[in-house]
Amino acid sequence: MMRRRTTLITSCTALTLALGATACGGSGPATAGGGDKALSGQTVTVAGVWSGSEQKNFQKVLDAFSAKTGAKTQFVSTGDNVSTVIGSKIEGGNAPDVVMVPQVGVLQQFAKQGWLTPLSATTEKSVDAGYAPVWKNYGSVGGTFYGLYFKAAHKSTVWYSPDAFSQAGVTPPTSYDDVLKVGHTISDSGLAAFSVGGQDGWTLTDWFENIYLSQAGPEKYDALAAHKLKWTDPSVIQALTTLGKLFKDKELVAGGQKEALNTDFPSSVEKVFGPKPDAAMVYEGDFVAGVAHDQFGKTIGKEADFFPFPAVGGGKAPVVSGGDAAVVLKDGKNSKAGMKLLEYLATPEASAVWAKAGGYLSPNKNLPLDSYSDDVTRATARSLVEAGDSVRFDMSDQAPAAFGGTKGAGEWKLLQDFLRDPSDPKGTAAKLEAAAAKAYKG
Repeated sequence: MMRRRTTLITSCTALTLALGATACGGSGPATAGGGDKALSGQTVTVAGVWSGSEQKNFQKVLDAFSAKTGAKTQFVSTGDNVSTVIGSKIEGGNAPDVVMVPQVGVLQQFAKQGWLTPLSATTEKSVDAGYAPVWKNYGSVGGTFYGLYFKAAHKSTVWYSPDAFSQAGVTPPTSYDDVLKVGHTISDSGLAAFSVGGQDGWTLTDWFENIYLSQAGPEKYDALAAHKLKWTDPSVIQALTTLGKLFKDKELVAGGQKEALNTDFPSSVEKVFGPKPDAAMVYEGDFVAGVAHDQFGKTIGKEADFFPFPAVGGGKAPVVSGGDAAVVLKDGKNSKAGMKLLEYLATPEASAVWAKAGGYLSPNKNLPLDSYSDDVTRATARSLVEAGDSVRFDMSDQAPAAFGGTKGAGEWKLLQDFLRDPSDPKGTAAKLEAAAAKAYKG
């Protein structure tokens, strides 16, 4: 109880900083309705890609903000093409106040267009106190802080069936070489090692990024992400060679390359955790747990578990992340109230609302781990926070969309082609460089 009480007091203090001296009301710990209603009569419009359970859970955060401040909120789902939708709204004089931006590249685009308002000193102070500096860097453009990373993804988790591992007599591997050895042992027991969702090109970029970060190191990762290093660099060819060794091994990939190319992400999870398993493992982010639990009824930690993506060669185990950054638009009708929302989102109290609901990770180290509702999520959250500045943001999300985020084009398509035929890593690297050069120039 003492720890819980301390948490409430800490959250109250942070919220006081964010919303004014009377935000917590009285001398006791804050409650959802304990604000001074300073924003009564105002409406904050928030746009983002979320739908379904994500939108529902984020609405709980918005409702807590409303209870605290008196402001009404309205959420508008943009679909995947955030930049086009927001651009149209700005041109039409109907800009939202706040946007939850899912890609670093899009945040940079918005800033360069002059659409964003720098975040307040209050938000910056909260981030400096609660976040590893890398998150502020990813939210900044030209040294100006524009984006608060409210929701994160841990993209260095390999999900597996404990039952399949038990039947094969194996335990979670701790090195990439061991992953291949364990995979062959599982294959000998009658089940493929990996389910690969190659129909969705973004899953293949995540495979590459984890191998590259571990094998080449963070400095080269950063250089490649900014296209200061060419994709024809030997380090890229080495990572493609490592990845190709897995892709071309029919004992390791369920149904082989052809079936992998016809398997989307949800189906790749189903092949491991569905009623008729074809594989023992699926690599992807912490969000695999939501699919395994919500769609296939698996108990996370018992019927579905994860191990960290292991170190490749002599490198360190990678921690690749993604996330959604909150930004304030200059042209929003109520951008001042939008800024107050971001000051709230920067507090552990706001993160705790979604953490309790599930399907969420926060980069905020001041959010107590017991805010999360299960041990597996606590473990992924701990790994993300403890990684500190060694966390690297999804590389494809940092790239121009034409290269790193377009179906049937750029990196997505070229890695699908590589999955189909992994025999020429050098040739694939040359094609990636040609596509990247064109996109970054544009």
